[in-house]
Amino acid sequence: MKRKVVNILLCIAALAPVLLSGCRSAKLSDADEQYARGEYHAAMLTYKKIYNKLTRREERQQRGLVAFRLGECYRHLNMAANASGAYRNALRYNYPDSMALLYLAQSQHMEGKYKEAIKSYEQFLEKAPKNVLARDGLRGSQNAARIKANPTRYKVAAAKLFNSRRADFCPMFFDAAHDVLYLTSSTEKSKGTAKSEVTGTKNSDIYFSKKNEKGVWQRPEAVDGELNTDFDEGITSFSPDGTTMYLAKARREENASTSVEIFTSQRSEAKWSAPVKLEITADTLSAYGDPAVSPDGNWLYFSSDMPGGQGGKDLWRINLKERVGSLENLGDVINTPGDERFPYVRSDSVLYFSSNGHAGMGGLDIYRATLTPSGGWNVENMGWPMNSSYDDFGITFGDGESGFFSSNRNDARGYDHIYSFVKPELKITISGYVLDRDEEPVPNAVIRIVGDDGSNQKAIGKTDGTFQFNLQRGVKYVMMAGAKGYMNGKQEFVSDMAEEDAEYAVDFILAAMTKPQVIENIFYDFDKATLRPESKTALDSMVMILKDNPQIVIEMASHTDRWGNDNYNLKLSDRRAQSVVDYLIAAGIDPSRLRPKGYGETRPKTVTKRIARLYPQFKEGDVLNEEYIEKLEKPDQDAADQINRRTEFQVISLQQ
Repeated sequence: MKRKVVNILLCIAALAPVLLSGCRSAKLSDADEQYARGEYHAAMLTYKKIYNKLTRREERQQRGLVAFRLGECYRHLNMAANASGAYRNALRYNYPDSMALLYLAQSQHMEGKYKEAIKSYEQFLEKAPKNVLARDGLRGSQNAARIKANPTRYKVAAAKLFNSRRADFCPMFFDAAHDVLYLTSSTEKSKGTAKSEVTGTKNSDIYFSKKNEKGVWQRPEAVDGELNTDFDEGITSFSPDGTTMYLAKARREENASTSVEIFTSQRSEAKWSAPVKLEITADTLSAYGDPAVSPDGNWLYFSSDMPGGQGGKDLWRINLKERVGSLENLGDVINTPGDERFPYVRSDSVLYFSSNGHAGMGGLDIYRATLTPSGGWNVENMGWPMNSSYDDFGITFGDGESGFFSSNRNDARGYDHIYSFVKPELKITISGYVLDRDEEPVPNAVIRIVGDDGSNQKAIGKTDGTFQFNLQRGVKYVMMAGAKGYMNGKQEFVSDMAEEDAEYAVDFILAAMTKPQVIENIFYDFDKATLRPESKTALDSMVMILKDNPQIVIEMASHTDRWGNDNYNLKLSDRRAQSVVDYLIAAGIDPSRLRPKGYGETRPKTVTKRIARLYPQFKEGDVLNEEYIEKLEKPDQDAADQINRRTEFQVISLQQ
């Protein structure tokens, strides 16, 4: 069953007698009747024959009218390039209805010829500036290039196993196991021998595919039972318990308009019963299709052109438990003067559907509608590559952000095919090293990371000090690293909201409890114990270390260089150590945990691996005493004196 079939009549009845006077023929009347019944393929063939016979100069007006009608057939058959050519011919022959210009713009839009579509939309809007479809079409054409240039993370591929040489569309998972997939197809294997006057292919049947024991999809097979007939069946949805199928079925009667209705079928012993019409309203003139059952089984969502909507086909829903009085239109945020079709209810608050009325990339685009706390809808285009300039519709989700949908992209005949999609999980990681203050790895450190999303992870660092965690977007994290014989270290950060892979890096520098630890960037006024303002950052980091390790008691030691007499240096270093302790106490550290001590020049620094890296003129293990320094060149003496002038802390005990 060719979807997207709409039963609208051309508003040209009054114009036809004038334009076709002297040209009316049985074949033309046949074509008009075929079109009126929705037999677009049959009407297209007839109109083409008539068009090709209108070759005389005085038949230009008639040629324009037939070209327009031919364009309408192509439009309903989703043959955008053919439709564009036919509408251009209609305008070339001065066809007077400005709708030809709108339909030309929409066809160019669907071809992805956005610059041409913009020009045609603008020309039409000069004639009908308030037309909503044209305004949204113009906006969609203007935005399409930007949307395509900024693709989403979805990966899309043709699901070749499910596709035939005809139309294959509207995949639907049978249940939450996601190992049985139903689909609709007009493959040559479908029942019957006749070709549809609507589509030119065989009428559609319902097929299904299963995964085998290895989890591999098998080729589709026609469903068993009385479901499929010589007529059109397709577009399925299932009750949560899997016993009832809701399906669309074409109503075909000789010399009557083609329409669509919703039926139900019951499953028994893996077979489906003959469909029974579902009575939605007493209105027999409107079309009802694209059924979709809500996950709780209470609501049936569907599309219809019944009165009371926004125009074209709208999305509606009805309560399956209490049908009388429960029918409701989904409103003008979702519905437009165009067509809204193929609903898919993923949860109580998330609805997917397709529309050619919203400002999209062309044809039908897939949209995600999310229910807001206030009860309204937030509608979002799924973007490229889920959407294209052609028709994209009939989505179904499997595990996570994966599943199938249908599209007629890449098929000049307008046939639909099934595509798979998957949105790979974001790879957001944080990694780094746990090192001591001499830049040596701290093996087997314990690293914990807690997020404000409730996550709580723990890892053991490797022997080389490395670690790694997987993260989520937009989460505030607190990390703590610790190891036996070392004080804990803490880091905080927030992962950003960007929809892209990210790798964060952070290193922990842990202070050993068994040896003195230098506090870098502590500065005093010359020959004084007064702390300079630029020392604040280093002192505040010391405050954090003490708060993160509340059990430790430390000695805060100050050291001077070799200049000055020993007694003076001891007193100066005492005062400087006390200045640091006073700062820490003012910052909230318990005085009982702090022991100030000045050592003057009595404890010259031994060169560590880190010092040797920063000052390559010194070797690891060298002791920077006065005898050693006096043998150095003057610049190196200054460097050694600077290293000896330091403030250190060391753990001397642990509080209970």
